[in-house]
Amino acid sequence: MDFIERLQILAKKIPQVAANLGTEEATKNALVMPFLHSVLGYDVFDPNEVVPEFTADVGTKKGEKVDYALLKDKQVQILIECKKYGEPLSLKHASQLFRYFSVTNARIAILTNGSQYQFYTDLDAPNKMDEKPFLTLDLEDLDEHLVPEVKKLTKQIFDVESIIGAAGELKYLNQIKKVISEQFTNPEDDFVRLFTSRVYDGVQTAKVKAQFSEITSKALKQFLNDSINARLKSAIGNEQREVEKQAVTDGDEVESQEQTSKPNIVTTDEEIDAFNVVKAILRQKVSLNRVSARDTQSYFGVLLDDNNRKPICRLWFNTKQKYIGLFDDAKNETRHPIEDIDDIFGFSEHLQNTVTLYD
Repeated sequence: MDFIERLQILAKKIPQVAANLGTEEATKNALVMPFLHSVLGYDVFDPNEVVPEFTADVGTKKGEKVDYALLKDKQVQILIECKKYGEPLSLKHASQLFRYFSVTNARIAILTNGSQYQFYTDLDAPNKMDEKPFLTLDLEDLDEHLVPEVKKLTKQIFDVESIIGAAGELKYLNQIKKVISEQFTNPEDDFVRLFTSRVYDGVQTAKVKAQFSEITSKALKQFLNDSINARLKSAIGNEQREVEKQAVTDGDEVESQEQTSKPNIVTTDEEIDAFNVVKAILRQKVSLNRVSARDTQSYFGVLLDDNNRKPICRLWFNTKQKYIGLFDDAKNETRHPIEDIDDIFGFSEHLQNTVTLYD
């Protein structure tokens, strides 16, 4: 099983057990220990690899404990402090990590609530744990770009120098991405001023600043949306559209013949935008690379695993009245009229339940 598949399996477990994770101990048993064992590959029952309630006397703080210490060659490599599921992660609740970091050989510290994992090292000062993580993994909103970096922490390939070497870039890369994200939502004055000065020659009065603040925000969002649409169009345009071999509903065979005789299928911007909305809705349930699009003469289909037997929905956008086609347990389709693409969010629960049927 691939590393990312092990992460996805644990992520799917979270909503199934979340209601019963009212304590830190329950969180450790249900989520943290499976993360250490199934994802990172450590034997949680071998004290030579995983030491629970790890104790190291530090100054006047005698007998203070860290939830877990991971060992390699009898040396502490990773310290882990746990909070209960749903509790916000804050370093003021992890004073043990700071103290233990300076008196053990550990170069990596993890703060977690079972869903989110914050990874720390000592980039700012030797043997002193940084106040900001160099990497944050959220199993309920999995960023697949981070998966190769988390994989470096697995027992089989653990190499602390490689991890520390990449940590510096990761730390600042993630912080810059966060700043960019904030600018997309609420651009700061300096940010707006930079773009305004490139396109506007007049005096930047308060009225002009307010106007360009709104324009800049819209431009950023449109730029992002256009970039996504361009990539999706390219992917769909390059994909070989095979004739559907098995009908999902009674009309599929006729539509398959349409594709064979009329191969000039045009995918519209509106269909791509709607596809993006569906993917956004499904992101918490499945990996986005499992959600695929297949356009036909009659409708724009959204499938799981690019499999005709796993239809998620159909977008009927070729008439004045738009519809979204949803499937029941028996894969019978029902069309629902929509006025705007954003109306699709009203069917979020149904779409998420549909993909759950196939796993």
